Amino acid sequence: MNSSPVSSTGREQDDGDAELLKISQLAERSGVPVATIRHYLRERLLPDPVRTSRNMAYYPPGFVERIRLIKQLQEERYMPLRVIRDLLAREGDERLRLELEFGDRILERARAAELERTPSAEVLERYGVPAEVLDRLAELGVLTPDEGGYPPSDVRIVEAISRFRTGGYDESLGFTVYDTLRYKGALEGLVAEEVRVLTERLPGRVGIERAVELIEAGVEPLNQLVMALHTKLLVAELERARGERA
Repeated sequence: MNSSPVSSTGREQDDGDAELLKISQLAERSGVPVATIRHYLRERLLPDPVRTSRNMAYYPPGFVERIRLIKQLQEERYMPLRVIRDLLAREGDERLRLELEFGDRILERARAAELERTPSAEVLERYGVPAEVLDRLAELGVLTPDEGGYPPSDVRIVEAISRFRTGGYDESLGFTVYDTLRYKGALEGLVAEEVRVLTERLPGRVGIERAVELIEAGVEPLNQLVMALHTKLLVAELERARGERA
């Protein structure tokens, strides 16, 4: 007796067709419990199944990868289901997978550049910034040292602060660690927009390795651009302020 499921048109599924699955088979292949799959269905994260009767439904094999993707986003990205639903609706499965892979590779490269540590004692001795200043910057999230010391980006921040202090920008003139938060806050929005643009434009247009090369090649000119714009905007603001006082 042929037990192949029938499609919504009443046609039996041939072995060569995309075989429809029972929910138990879907759970087995995806590695996700039946109860969780039913929850995804209730939350409209999966399309409606093919129903052959009131109490019997079959599911396309493509559901397997989507279920795995949803579970990955939950467990590795800590995304709520409503956010995942919106992303799937907006981006589609394949596009979302590309963006995730792209983001993971870029993050992997960025983390690799931050693996080196400079011991805290060496940073204190080299740059002469008081320990209480460094501790406060860490409390504010500007610096992120660990038991091994400071990552390269932190060392560059400390070096910049040291040069500020050497030039006279210190507490006697009212300059404190809190001034760094102004720049941190302004850059957070800029960096978020930068990441959004990169993840929208590069995945699917160039390969992952080429995308990484493009981003790494853009670091230095981007820093130059920010510095030049800062100078230009500073002059414009000083001129505007002088005009207001005239």
